[in-house]
Amino acid sequence: MITPPLPEWAPHAAVWIGFPSAADLWETDLVPAQAEVAAFAAAVHAEGAGEAVWLVAADESAAAEARRLAPFAMVIVEPFGDIWLRDTGAIVCGTGADRRAQGFGFNGWGGKYDLPGDDSIGERLSRAAGLPYAKADWVLEGGAIDGDGTGTFLTTEQCLLNPNRNPDFDKGEVEERLRRDLGATRVVWLGDGLINDHTDGHVDNLARFVGVNRVAIPEAIDEDPNAAAYADAAEALLDADLEVVAIPSPGLIERHGEVIPASYMNFYIGNATVVVPLYGAANDIAAVEAIQALFPDRHAVGLRADHILTGGGSFHCISQQVPE
Repeated sequence: MITPPLPEWAPHAAVWIGFPSAADLWETDLVPAQAEVAAFAAAVHAEGAGEAVWLVAADESAAAEARRLAPFAMVIVEPFGDIWLRDTGAIVCGTGADRRAQGFGFNGWGGKYDLPGDDSIGERLSRAAGLPYAKADWVLEGGAIDGDGTGTFLTTEQCLLNPNRNPDFDKGEVEERLRRDLGATRVVWLGDGLINDHTDGHVDNLARFVGVNRVAIPEAIDEDPNAAAYADAAEALLDADLEVVAIPSPGLIERHGEVIPASYMNFYIGNATVVVPLYGAANDIAAVEAIQALFPDRHAVGLRADHILTGGGSFHCISQQVPE
């Protein structure tokens, strides 16, 4: 029987974090995005109180900058397309000698961003870490699911039923694959994710387990572009007999006149800290305080993620934890 991945709040040995490396992708955001990633890595490391940080750089030039900005981290040089290791990295299941790395097919979020190296970076990192690796025969990104360690998973219909991933799959087939490869015993389906999320509605921007059977979701504010998605998610979670905890939403965040998928839900739960992305919104402080209340044994840290978000995600999207 397959054991489900541990919840993110279980102890970590280390975390892989992608380091922005491609100037042609990041353009003027490259240098500030590197600084934001280094600050995130420092918060996770927590001066040694957190887990080991493995910064993944795509080339030696980026690696040199990673070492300069984050001297506490181990820097790994492996070619990749971009930094979104939550989706391209393997999901590490089990603990101790029983750990294994489960990989999946990756097709650039439904063919949107087909970049060299992204479809193999998970296997390369896993094997370099000495983890047994297996690859499933279907497309799944890590940010599309969230679990509480008991076998219950959250996902969205917008993503996992999207024909640009596994066009012949229905809910039953998805649930069977999650059961076979990740030990799922229950899948709770939400509807749509955030507006303009190029991942087609990844759940880690919408709803996150913060305890067994306990889920945090954003609470809409005035003129919130994602109010309907939040309301639909709350209804589905309550119908599934899950406890729902509301976290203030950042509301409408725009860049160059376009709504961007800014979410406090893209936090990362480390051994010592919970790192929350901030956007200069009115609810930044309130969101950190609300998340702090959910994790009294950790320190909630709010850090700006504006430049990382230009690439389409935030702290959770660029990280993949390795259980102890």
